[in-house]
Amino acid sequence: MLTQHIPAVFAMVAVLTDTAMTQAVTNQKEHTFNRNDTAVVFIDPQNEVLSEKGGAWGAVGDSVKENKTVENIERIFKAAKNNGYEVFISPHYFYPTDKGWKFNGPLDTEELETNMFARRGTLSLDGFPGSGADWLARFKPYIEDGKTVVASPHRIWGPQTNDLVMQLRKRRVNKVILGGMLANMCVESHLRELLEQGFEVFVVKDATAGPRHPVWGDGYKAALINYAFLANGVLSTADAVKAMEHGP
Repeated sequence: MLTQHIPAVFAMVAVLTDTAMTQAVTNQKEHTFNRNDTAVVFIDPQNEVLSEKGGAWGAVGDSVKENKTVENIERIFKAAKNNGYEVFISPHYFYPTDKGWKFNGPLDTEELETNMFARRGTLSLDGFPGSGADWLARFKPYIEDGKTVVASPHRIWGPQTNDLVMQLRKRRVNKVILGGMLANMCVESHLRELLEQGFEVFVVKDATAGPRHPVWGDGYKAALINYAFLANGVLSTADAVKAMEHGP
């Protein structure tokens, strides 16, 4: 008896998916932000995933270029700084002692083996400038202005292992404008945890990008579907900047 309903179930899921995506796009112009309770959070604005010389460029480069991810992240940086919004960075670092981990997922295994996001030590910046773990050079004026909050590194994908939530709470931030890398990994993980922590989260869909894998698929497309189901809003950079500029 159950099997006869399976086609209808799949059809309903397809309709719900289309509805969620349509609703996310339809609602994206309805948002305004208040600088007193809203902050920008960027995940991993680092060379490994945003520079043509980065270790992940082969997997993410096409998505980054198609979305104009670097340019759009910079547009949001500028809008935040010009309009008084606080900016937070949640970075990704690996240290030599992390080689002692006894088990890992497929992506963090590759990162550790190829020394992506590698730092020489938790208390050392030796070899950091210009490395894959360093900020993309064009972002440094915004990140290193003495005002941007750089959280401790998240250790896998989400902010459960760093102090981002505490840093946001201490400033009474309630809404987050979210972007960065990678769309289906760290950005989506941050989205899910921040929602669980009670924040309203608005993902900027073209201020992120995702990997393409011949077997695993297109991470960016997968992320967009989940953003539509999960986020409080899925915005373009243009609409996010407009909402920031016109907010109280």
